[in-house]
Amino acid sequence: MNILILGSGGREHAFAKKLSESTKINNLFVAPGNAGTDAIARNIAINPTDFAQVKETVLQHNINMVVVGPEAPLVEGVHDFFLADKELKNIPVIGPKKDGALLEGSKDFSKQFMEKHNIPTARYQSFTTENLAEGKKFLETLDAPYVLKADGLAAGKGVLILNDLEEAKAELEEMLSNQKFGNASSTVVIEEFLKGIELSVFVLTDGKNYKILPSAKDYKRIGEGDTGLNTGGMGAISPVPFATDDFLTKVEELVVKPTIDGLQKDGIDYRGFIFIGLMNDNGNPSVVEYNVRMGDPETEVVLPRIQSDLVELFEGVATQTLGEKSYEVTPQTATTVMLVSGGYPEAYEKGKEITGYDAVENSIVFHAGTTLKDGKVVTSGGRVMAITSFGDSIEEALEKSYKSIDKIAFDKMNYRKDIGFDLK
Repeated sequence: MNILILGSGGREHAFAKKLSESTKINNLFVAPGNAGTDAIARNIAINPTDFAQVKETVLQHNINMVVVGPEAPLVEGVHDFFLADKELKNIPVIGPKKDGALLEGSKDFSKQFMEKHNIPTARYQSFTTENLAEGKKFLETLDAPYVLKADGLAAGKGVLILNDLEEAKAELEEMLSNQKFGNASSTVVIEEFLKGIELSVFVLTDGKNYKILPSAKDYKRIGEGDTGLNTGGMGAISPVPFATDDFLTKVEELVVKPTIDGLQKDGIDYRGFIFIGLMNDNGNPSVVEYNVRMGDPETEVVLPRIQSDLVELFEGVATQTLGEKSYEVTPQTATTVMLVSGGYPEAYEKGKEITGYDAVENSIVFHAGTTLKDGKVVTSGGRVMAITSFGDSIEEALEKSYKSIDKIAFDKMNYRKDIGFDLK
């Protein structure tokens, strides 16, 4: 089987590594990929949202399945594009069609979906420029902190959490009237702040059957102790110690089943991943948000724990036989620590040579923002590498990751030294 993965980050390198372990794989391609995927697959330098280029690649390389990593191609309708094309329509795409991708593509849609199907979530209302004044009044009915979310995709930057009411009103006006996040904030969802501790649960579904993948917790802030600016993720742990069997049973009954059932009731044929961002409030789950793909860096701890053949599971998604596929997960803990460019998440320099990564023995090095230049691996993004390790405890796994990091170097390399600090 020839498989094409769309994307270029640590998530896609993790997919490439897991898929390459399958005996069913003949050729593996990643578009556009990075220096890490280049070592185990063939990179194709195309834009995943340029569907004409994607089609050309699929036909040229006799691709039998497409796995979509990031959200943008899904929200823009890559799956629908395949189904509408007579040369592509029989090639399975792992990822939802445009109607299902609205779960991430529109915060307003996802909140309406949760409300309609009685899925626990925060109280909310949506506003546009036409009812801005009502939005400000709604803010007055909530207690601080105030949560404002741009309705559309805003590259992970469209959520504001503010403690001051007047600042929240000003930011609402900035988002709606002055298009702070462009078209993404032409509608803004205001919701009550959920208290508790956050985690993510991932589901793979063929539209009828599903497998619940390992839980994970990521660390978004740049600074130790979860301080400073938000990032794309500085590290992750799986499984999450406070996600007990009782809690995960509640998640399945109150969130996962109603989500899968709700999609079917609404006529949405959803085939792919659902990333459920959850708040655990004294053992009770509430949904913070849905994403329609795997998270990054959570993928780098979730996929390595899956012991089953991922190609086999994806075939189950494509043929709606996922329920018949065997599925096993290692009980060991996986941790990952993200190495980032100096200055990230603000301005940073690219093109820094990376050394020592090939000397790592007790961890998996997932490339995220890397590229090849003159035969050398150099930085090409803010998040550069994810260093994943296994252990019988969080402490043991993290110790391996940090020892591996000691071998790696690039100019102004930065990372958090306290991943998992709140779980030990």
